Amino acid sequence: MEGAVPFGVGELLPSDQRALVRWLDDLSARADARGEVPLLPVVEEFRQLIERDPVVSMLFASMLRQVPYNQTPDYEPQVRTVDKLLRLLNHILTEAPEYNDTALVGCPIVAILCWAMGTHAGFAAFLNDRVNAQLKKLLNEWGIFLRSADSASVLDDSEAGWFGRHALAKMPRFAEEFVCDPGAPHYGFTSWDDFFTRRFRPGARPVASPDDADVVVNACESAPYRLRSGVRRHDHFWVKGQPYSVAHMLADDPWAEAFVGGTVYQAYLSALSYHRWHSPVDGQIVKAYVHDGTYYSETPAEGFDPAGPNDSQGYITEIATRAMIFIEADNPAIGLMCVLPVGMAEVSTCEITVYEGQHVKKGSQLGMFHFGGSTHCLLFRPGVNLEFDLHGQQAGLKSSNIPVNSQIAKVVR
Repeated sequence: MEGAVPFGVGELLPSDQRALVRWLDDLSARADARGEVPLLPVVEEFRQLIERDPVVSMLFASMLRQVPYNQTPDYEPQVRTVDKLLRLLNHILTEAPEYNDTALVGCPIVAILCWAMGTHAGFAAFLNDRVNAQLKKLLNEWGIFLRSADSASVLDDSEAGWFGRHALAKMPRFAEEFVCDPGAPHYGFTSWDDFFTRRFRPGARPVASPDDADVVVNACESAPYRLRSGVRRHDHFWVKGQPYSVAHMLADDPWAEAFVGGTVYQAYLSALSYHRWHSPVDGQIVKAYVHDGTYYSETPAEGFDPAGPNDSQGYITEIATRAMIFIEADNPAIGLMCVLPVGMAEVSTCEITVYEGQHVKKGSQLGMFHFGGSTHCLLFRPGVNLEFDLHGQQAGLKSSNIPVNSQIAKVVR
């Protein structure tokens, strides 16, 4: 469509659903060309779960039937059967995402599931504990491939390569900003995951006001999504507006009470973003762990959303797999705060790289996401008086990245 934005939020999927149909057509053709190859063990295990568990079987069959065909491009969604769904997943697990200048599919499993996710049966299926346990196994297996040398095949200078002319036009200062070797094969990256978790060169993202303890810096290279104060311990986070529910966000951690009535700042990352997390303050890591959750659940309160969980970012902070990093800031005007990186869809692997008891400086690395775009929150206690700086933007789905380590807030005294 002329004048349309080519990508949805975070550049994870094409905005034009017809481009997504073409991508699925191509994926289906490549999967079919392989013939009736045996399912990988982790996909076979998924098939057995769907076949043997009556609730899961009913939900998966129903969600594919409930897709509103009259809303899909050409009325032809390709994923109509569980067998087809599994065959496509089987194919994806041995592929790394290719670059596409106008129809980049940054989260291919979301692209396969996106219509089914928004159905009533899909809502129930992707909240099911057994389904999520199996999805975790499947995504971990894909992660093994994405860390292998074979996955580096897409890191070349072809039209579909991540170092081709179109991709580098979107990342014009790549060699100057990131640790890499443009003269080496694959720019020196050993795998897709090595490329995805790439590091900035020293000085590429300077820490704002490193000696001013009142300045809070951006924990991720991310675009502001929402800022809320006076958040409640429990709220109906699945309803329209997706209010924050602190006890659910922090999985009933004993320290959740400290943040009731406080402030939540949320921002999202894009497919092309830097995906490491950095400390927003000087302080001590007092607790840090990963809480398992869902992977493809989206709230029905936003209506049918074929573009995936973009509009459910507030909702997923309470239910998705997420890391919780509690920091006791050196600045008593901030005190205990929490960094909450949230895995969205394929971005299920939240790796924490700090340890409890460690003292970190503002801008120090805390951890990273592996693969895809995602979202994160900063939680502050009530009584912490902060003035936020969103760099001239309004928080929302149309905002742009604020560089990591840039000032995003300052204590008001």
